[in-house]
Amino acid sequence: MYSTHPSVVYAQAILRNLKAKTGRSLDEWLALLKKEGPATDRERRDWLKKNHALGQTTASMLAERSVGKGFENTDVAAYLEAAAGYVEAMYAGKESLRPAHDYLISKAIEHFPEVKISPCATIVPLYRNHVFAQIKPATKGRLELGLCLKGFSGQLSPRLVDTGGLQKGDRITHRFELAPGVLPDSEMLDWMKIAYDLDA
Repeated sequence: MYSTHPSVVYAQAILRNLKAKTGRSLDEWLALLKKEGPATDRERRDWLKKNHALGQTTASMLAERSVGKGFENTDVAAYLEAAAGYVEAMYAGKESLRPAHDYLISKAIEHFPEVKISPCATIVPLYRNHVFAQIKPATKGRLELGLCLKGFSGQLSPRLVDTGGLQKGDRITHRFELAPGVLPDSEMLDWMKIAYDLDA
């Protein structure tokens, strides 16, 4: 059901190019951290940035890996294993919103052949080439279906809430809101299709 999050592919590229960019491979950095690095991953991240001039992202990945954490951020199998857990944790205490989430996911899989679903810790983004929609249990009483409608020139539904995304440069520009126990209707699915088509 889930696809690898694009950030994992990006992180893999960083690790793959470590030797060329920094002079040390992943294994060599991990050996150095074990031998000379501070105790915690946070201290190791700061040490790598200060003593070895590594960027924030690279230093964070190396520091986490050196203490046995963060594999889901850099390894496809580990991410896919963690993805279902992200969704379960997201709906803990918000179970009444889960049927609407599951319905949206099933309809996306059924109707959008190029869809990729890549859960994060707080949202479930849906990709085609970019994020075209996201599902988020915002509160116990509200599920949000966010949509990227940048470039749409027709009449917007009065039910769509403007997120300010166009002004802020965010992908998600509008959203529908669903109360507990309410399933998405055909209008919401139609607008999700519009967002999908805009990202062709």
